[in-house]
Amino acid sequence: MKNASHLVVFTMVALAMMGFAATSVHAITIDWVTVGDPGNAADDTTYGAVADEFQIMKFEFTNSQYTEFLNSVAATDTYSLYNTNMGSDPRGGITRSGSPGTYSYLAKTNMGDKPVNYVSWFDAARVSNWLMNGATGTSSTETGAYTLVGGQISGTAPAANPGATVYLPTENQWYKAAYYKGSGTNAGYWDYATQSDTAPTAVTADSTGIGSAGSTGNFANFNQAADWNSQNGNVTTVGTNGGASAYEAFDMSGNVWEWNDLTGAAGSSRGLRGGDWDIFAFGLSSAGRSTGGPSHEDINIGFRLASPVPVPEPSTWVMAAAGLTCGGWQMVRRRRAR
Repeated sequence: MKNASHLVVFTMVALAMMGFAATSVHAITIDWVTVGDPGNAADDTTYGAVADEFQIMKFEFTNSQYTEFLNSVAATDTYSLYNTNMGSDPRGGITRSGSPGTYSYLAKTNMGDKPVNYVSWFDAARVSNWLMNGATGTSSTETGAYTLVGGQISGTAPAANPGATVYLPTENQWYKAAYYKGSGTNAGYWDYATQSDTAPTAVTADSTGIGSAGSTGNFANFNQAADWNSQNGNVTTVGTNGGASAYEAFDMSGNVWEWNDLTGAAGSSRGLRGGDWDIFAFGLSSAGRSTGGPSHEDINIGFRLASPVPVPEPSTWVMAAAGLTCGGWQMVRRRRAR
């Protein structure tokens, strides 16, 4: 099933035109896929029903993207957005240099295109706020998609604010994007996010961490099979670990667990879906789920974000058609006046 991919790019030129200084801009690119079939039925697990069309990231949020975020807002790292395990653990992907106030961040060699790990739900919520506020060095990480009071990094996770344009998906949204078959509101669900009811085959990896499957087939990164960087199992390049879901989202089975917002209500826990590079196949399936405190950070936890489907502006051809209609109406009026 093909879906249009929406490319969101925050560029220095575009933001400068909106009044931001070029020196404060950090470009970031996100590929979105549209999850259609609004009003679909839930699975027999009770998950997956979503009333509205929405978008979700085509790939997991990567170390390169998170590095751009850190370099934009974490020179002091007031909100503990960087976990030192990102630098010290061989499976972590980001190093930090400098001192508080002058911190800078760099994706490790061969790790930029791998999913970021050691991120809490609060970290992902701050990424959402930053993106919603323009993704610049002056963009707030504390308000926007989520309201975080007093520099909150633990405790109850707030619900997304009404009108949020970038946010953590609810569990139903995440589940639908991963397992729903699409093409109708009663199409049913796959057991795995590779459009299969059979457990995937575990991928291996080359010396730079590229998954052996490429972007097709019933494969996933799990069961410690992707050995590289002297590790027995490791994260792998996003989009190289087998086929996508029906909505063309990759790695929703395996690589890293991904945060979700459960029902969307505020709460002391948040959901995790999809399994990771270390787990057995069951954890990748539609039956596999977990929850954790929103401040929890681990080697096998990352995230991807969701967004409403943007309302398109009138295109040139639509405006031209309107012009032709008006022109035709004028002709009819002139003929009637004769």
